[in-house]
Amino acid sequence: MEMKEQEFKSDVFDAHTWKYVFQLLWKHKKHLVFLILFNIALAISDVIMPMLNRHAINTYVDDAHSAAGLGNFIAIYAAMIILQCLLVYLFFRFAARVESDYGKQLRLLCFEKLQNQTFSYFDKTANGWLMARITSDTARLAETLAWAFVDVVWGIFVMIGISIVMLIVNWQMALAVLIMVPLLWLISLYFQRRILKAQRLSRKANSKITAAFAEGINGAQTTKTLAIEEQNFREFQTKTADMKRYSMSALRINAIFQPVVYLCSALVIAMLLYIGGQQVLLHTIQFGTLAMFINYAQLFFDPLKQIARVLAEIQMAQASAERVVALLEEPIAIQDKESVRKIYGTLLDEHKEAYEPLLGDVAFHHVSFAYLPNEPILKDFNLEVKQGQMVALVGETGSGKSTIVNLLCRFYEPKEGYIAIDGHDYRDRSVGWLHSHIGYVLQTPNLFSGTIADNIRYGRPEASDAEVIAVAKQIHAHEFIMKMEKGYESQVGEGGDLLSTGQKQLISFARAILANPSIVILDEATSSIDTESEKAIQHAITKLLEKRTSFVVAHRLSTIVHADIIVVLSHGRIIEQGTHAELMALRGHYHKLYTVQYQEEKERVLLHREDGLAT
Repeated sequence: MEMKEQEFKSDVFDAHTWKYVFQLLWKHKKHLVFLILFNIALAISDVIMPMLNRHAINTYVDDAHSAAGLGNFIAIYAAMIILQCLLVYLFFRFAARVESDYGKQLRLLCFEKLQNQTFSYFDKTANGWLMARITSDTARLAETLAWAFVDVVWGIFVMIGISIVMLIVNWQMALAVLIMVPLLWLISLYFQRRILKAQRLSRKANSKITAAFAEGINGAQTTKTLAIEEQNFREFQTKTADMKRYSMSALRINAIFQPVVYLCSALVIAMLLYIGGQQVLLHTIQFGTLAMFINYAQLFFDPLKQIARVLAEIQMAQASAERVVALLEEPIAIQDKESVRKIYGTLLDEHKEAYEPLLGDVAFHHVSFAYLPNEPILKDFNLEVKQGQMVALVGETGSGKSTIVNLLCRFYEPKEGYIAIDGHDYRDRSVGWLHSHIGYVLQTPNLFSGTIADNIRYGRPEASDAEVIAVAKQIHAHEFIMKMEKGYESQVGEGGDLLSTGQKQLISFARAILANPSIVILDEATSSIDTESEKAIQHAITKLLEKRTSFVVAHRLSTIVHADIIVVLSHGRIIEQGTHAELMALRGHYHKLYTVQYQEEKERVLLHREDGLAT
């Protein structure tokens, strides 16, 4: 099933999105205020410079015999240039600081949100889309707000200052400049809506490309074994072509927009030369005044062009802002009650001193659950497990085995009924409390970049080297670890790529045991380990889980014959339940499954022996 991204259809500025964005930006108000003040000061100096030029032309050019005060004028002019250089330096410094700090804040908030999100969110959201939001979207938003937004502040103050000076000096020529502003505003609105639409499509295409990269890297082995490189390449070509088409559409619109602004600027200067030239000839104004107005017209339209450019960038950035805000505002499906948070804290601020011990009694009371409406997985499911018991979940694909485990771990919550741990509804305790007492060994082990020792102590960072080694010895991992070049300090690579699947599984098992959980979940935990290693692990499981409640999801029934309870599932209901001996005596569904598997394994062993003898 293809994962679809949230659609954004508004063709104007989204007030809610930008309000949220600016609220986050205001947290950096110390640097932001300085940045705005330096921009205002720079705008004032930009307004003053043409006035100084007017004074120089009228005083020292038109009236060539008047040189009084020239030294003072030169000193003032030089001081203004130095001041502008200083203001530009401070502007760049503080804008870069705001961009860096704001980008960091956005990435931290996004990552914090993902840390608090439930398992169901990652189940339905593609990794590539999340990566695009946390990387390229946050970067674009930070850049736009730090640089483009402050350009708007500068432009507004420049235009206000210029308008005041022009209206005071000569209102006719001032109107020749100001009359173009409404027209430019209408032109800007026309183009910006089209830029935003094209940019949204571009950002969506970028998400698909990022997702394709992630899937291509993670599924490299499958790609090679199925020989579908050409097919993947064609699909990726299509995605990149879409990205190029949408990006070029936005660029074409912007490429038309900018010359239109320049054309308007040229028309205004032509009008000034006509009106002002006549007044100079009639000696109504001096040539220096006309030169000042031409400078002001150029300077006035610079901010307008900047604002037009910034509006285009903000429209482009809105596509990124919408996606980032949507991620940050995504509701968390499973949250602790306020009364629970007061006692136990949150996932990122745990009050571990309040955590009670978890003994291991588990009970499912009339639990019903569905991932999709009208497609129930569990229906009125009941199961009682005592402390220290080993429960095996057996059944065909889709029978509800993984769902039971997901509900127990509170990755999802029951739609009806409840789950009790040690006699209490587990929603009366925190998610952090529950997860701190659960050890989960997945069928596909997941290791993190770092050393073997780091990965074993991942769930308990304070564990000593001696404890790490002791756990590794218990599950017979110590032997292969010591054969590696740096022993426990050997790097596992990204995702554990430097180790075999069986070695990764052993390390993930050691990690779960070191955390000393009260409840252990084994999801086909021995499926990737060779026969010799499996025997050793079965012995370790029997010894280490004696006083722990454990749930084992297994297709190989030979691995769960010693379970205290074997639960046989079909379409979300228990059809058989008991020990191995009891279920075999029933000669029902479990008996049939076990007999077939036993015969297949026996034949496999015989074939293996025959191959050995032939060799």
